[in-house]
Amino acid sequence: MLVQLLGRSLLRPRLKRLGIQWSCYCSVEDSPQADMIRRTQIKKVLCVAEKNDAAKGISAIMSDGNARRREGLSKFNKIYEYEYHLFGQNVSVSMTSVSGHLLGLEFKAQFQKWYSCNPVLLYDAEVEKYCPDNMVQIKRTLEKEARQCQALVIWTDCDREGENIGFEIIDVCKAVKPNLQVFRAKFSEITPNSIRRAWETLTEPDANISDAVDVRQELDLRIGASFTRFQTLRLQKIFPESLANQLISYGSCQFPTLGFVVERFKAIQAFIPETFYKIKVLHEVEEDAVEFSWKRNRLYNHTACLVLYQICMEDPIATVTSVTSKPKSKWRPLPLDTVELEKLASRKLKISAKETMKIAEKLYTQGFISYPRTETNMFPKDLALGPLVEQQTHSQAWGTFAQRVLDQPGGPNPRQGKKSDQAHPPIHPTKYASMLQGNEGRLYEFIVRHFLACVSQDAVGQETVVDIDIAREIFSASGLMIIARNYLDVYPYDRWTTKLIPVYEQGSQFQPTAIEMLDGQTSPPQLLTEADLISLMEKHGIGTDATHADHIETIKSRMYVGLTADQRFLPGELGMGLVEGYNSMGYEMSKPNLRAELEADLKLVSEGRKDRLSVLQHHIQKYKTVFTESVKKAKKLDEALAPYLGAAQEFSETEQQDMEIPLPVRKCPQCGRDMVLKKRKEGNGKFLTCVGFPACKTSVWFPDTVLEVSRDESVCPTCQPRPVNMLKFKFRRGSLPPMMPLEFVGCIGGCDETLREVLDLKYLRAGAGGEGGAGGGTGGAGAGRGTGRGGRGGGGGGGGDPRPPAPRPPRANPPRAPNSNPHPSLPPPTPSWAPNPRPPQDGGSSGVDPGGDVVCNCSKDALLLTVRKDGPNQGRQFYKCDGGNCTFFLWADQPSQQGAMPPASLRTSQPPRPSLGFWNIPAGGDGEGGGQGGGGGGHPGETMCNCNEPAVMRTVQKDGPNKGRVFYTCGRPREQQCRFFQWADENVPPAGSGGYGGGYGGFGGGGDGGKKGRKTTGGPTANKPPAPKKPRTCGICHMPGHTRVTCPQR
Repeated sequence: MLVQLLGRSLLRPRLKRLGIQWSCYCSVEDSPQADMIRRTQIKKVLCVAEKNDAAKGISAIMSDGNARRREGLSKFNKIYEYEYHLFGQNVSVSMTSVSGHLLGLEFKAQFQKWYSCNPVLLYDAEVEKYCPDNMVQIKRTLEKEARQCQALVIWTDCDREGENIGFEIIDVCKAVKPNLQVFRAKFSEITPNSIRRAWETLTEPDANISDAVDVRQELDLRIGASFTRFQTLRLQKIFPESLANQLISYGSCQFPTLGFVVERFKAIQAFIPETFYKIKVLHEVEEDAVEFSWKRNRLYNHTACLVLYQICMEDPIATVTSVTSKPKSKWRPLPLDTVELEKLASRKLKISAKETMKIAEKLYTQGFISYPRTETNMFPKDLALGPLVEQQTHSQAWGTFAQRVLDQPGGPNPRQGKKSDQAHPPIHPTKYASMLQGNEGRLYEFIVRHFLACVSQDAVGQETVVDIDIAREIFSASGLMIIARNYLDVYPYDRWTTKLIPVYEQGSQFQPTAIEMLDGQTSPPQLLTEADLISLMEKHGIGTDATHADHIETIKSRMYVGLTADQRFLPGELGMGLVEGYNSMGYEMSKPNLRAELEADLKLVSEGRKDRLSVLQHHIQKYKTVFTESVKKAKKLDEALAPYLGAAQEFSETEQQDMEIPLPVRKCPQCGRDMVLKKRKEGNGKFLTCVGFPACKTSVWFPDTVLEVSRDESVCPTCQPRPVNMLKFKFRRGSLPPMMPLEFVGCIGGCDETLREVLDLKYLRAGAGGEGGAGGGTGGAGAGRGTGRGGRGGGGGGGGDPRPPAPRPPRANPPRAPNSNPHPSLPPPTPSWAPNPRPPQDGGSSGVDPGGDVVCNCSKDALLLTVRKDGPNQGRQFYKCDGGNCTFFLWADQPSQQGAMPPASLRTSQPPRPSLGFWNIPAGGDGEGGGQGGGGGGHPGETMCNCNEPAVMRTVQKDGPNKGRVFYTCGRPREQQCRFFQWADENVPPAGSGGYGGGYGGFGGGGDGGKKGRKTTGGPTANKPPAPKKPRTCGICHMPGHTRVTCPQR
């Protein structure tokens, strides 16, 4: 036989990803020699079905019952061998099977444990396919058989799941034999005609259909795992007595299904019955009693109905106004699709949808019925129905009716629906069975009777309608005479009964037996049955015909719903609370909209009209947003569940934060695990720590000057290993140089040099050595150089100061520490707080410092001006606000007023001012990193008070021996000052002293080894004359030009 396969290139994107080289067998137009070469390449073929029963049935058909059976590595999946004439030659065929999905989808190992990460990370975590333990032997069987074959034919079910299982089989087999040729058999029933037709029309696997399943599986995994972990971990702690050991699962299909049940229950609860009134007329003729119904049906106003009733009673003679007789038909059922099978089996046979599909699958694999998962309710024109009906003539129960169908004019004549999935025909019997028992027999009988009913004829009757007039009020009665039952003779699941009424003539009059005024109340809707629920799921696009039963079974097994005595769904307390809680958040997650959009996109993917990756990313981001908002509003979930499960456990704010798994900021540079922000046990600060504690003790303790720190969603483009998330900082006023805002987003990965120094990020110094070397001895010119990387020198006057190092203001062009940028080829990232450079302004005496170092309180570059007015400050340069929007003022030669370094252009022109402050020297810096001797390792131009903040310089104004003398004091408001005091002219080291101490990044210095070490006498500045009198400054901000009464910081 000649198989016309793929003269075109077969490879679709999915096949290319698998590395499948599609071999196509050519049509008659191709070269006979090439055709022969391709055919003769195949000597042995491996066929794989979805279940063992299907493999057994297909093998029996293809071998005419002569297949040889042998054992595989899995005792449940046999191997059937036979010879078959294929591709114009005899080939050896080995047919085996899988047991559903061969591979599963799971997160990688680091994300599998419930406490391994914050659930929101599951939306971006890596996933992988793996072979479950119970499928390993089946996988090994496929690998073993594939090595001996030249071709693989996929015989899985022809639906989405079957196509995806087929590609799982291809993955496994191609891994051991890459040049294996792959084919797909398309069939709808396991009958000789269907199977042989599939052999003759082998085609290619459909990658688009399989991709749709991959997208659904990945989304279900991410969405289900994230919400389930979040719900379970939280609610078990909030309601320990009720939910201590209960799994509280979530699924994007099961939750809308639960929502339908809850919505109907709440509609019943909210229903308010309303009283109505109506008039009824009775007429008895001999033994027949006829009830005439009011054309108005009912009124809700008692007085109005009573008035009309009294008018009728005053003249109670009825006049027949019309008598009409017309034919009436009761339509036979439509061909059976999956949804109708589940609904009718639930209503008529009282078999659940889950059990129905389980039985139907078994009947299909045994060859008794066609494929049971179909959306088609119209028979194709090329399907011969006569032989299918003829097989049923052997039955004693319905054989006679089957013969009637064959004998009726035109033979079997099905009533056609409007739906078709272009893959499978409606469900119908494929052969007669008489030995089936229990529910299998009942379901098979229903399918046969439904099939025979839909190919027969409608029931026919005659309906008579009589209208009467009493005091101008119209009443009506009807009767029915059945002329031909037709399909009703074989279909006992429908009822249509005769209703006899007397013969009335138009214009005749009679006295009614009774005229009554009745009252009643409207009734609420009933709880949903399983059939009702399936109808709603189909209407709103929740799940597919193949998954409806599974979703219903899930909400039952999770105890979200229960069943009443008459098999109607009643929501449980947990189910009610979950739906109400999520709905109160604003996202109607129990509504079908979210899932319905996904199902629509999956259909487009399966048809090749949408890209799988774009659909996947779109829905991942959408559900991630919903999840993030749900976590923020988790309190609403607690409040909704409290009325049903009792009072919620109360937790403090700290305990609430501890319940939440923090999001990772970066990978630990020491052990590679996540580093997260945690709150200190004492105080309000936070620290960054490795989740590997106590095995790994890497951490970053933020100084008290950091008031707030939190994780930002933005990721540093430079630091490795990615992702390194940025952090949002809020610093205390006065703790940073004036050019840096108090709130900004920065990177702690090491690329931001200034932030690295401000926070003293020693954790970046992998393999750090010990403390730096000691400095010089007391009073000497200390010369010790530290040898440890990252150590702090211990010599000199500052070696014993217990205070932490002060933040260092950024230099105009700060030197970058070696290896601070892991990617030298990439440009170093600009700090998030860096001011934008402005072009210099011309004219006048003003200008902008080209270094862009000094920024006013408006976060703009300050103007550099020169004093022109006669006086002691004439010619002195200062900075002020460019726009005049703030009161910023800074002498260019006194940057210590604001804790800032002078611009680079001015550093050489002004003598350095002494300092006792400490500096954070970047790790890895080479050279002598210590401070000046006697000063404790400070940097020129910076003096620190006891608050570890830059001190301010003031001049004594009071008459006395110290008038005009300059001193340093705390820069805080008077009531917050730390009482720090130091004369400016007593802070200069003596000539020749002050050796350097400390290693790389160390602190040290020569001079006095005492801990106080505030004074150092001697040197060229010891006899410095008093400074000239300075203008009066504000008592709050210490700026000239205003008093504390008008201070903007007051």
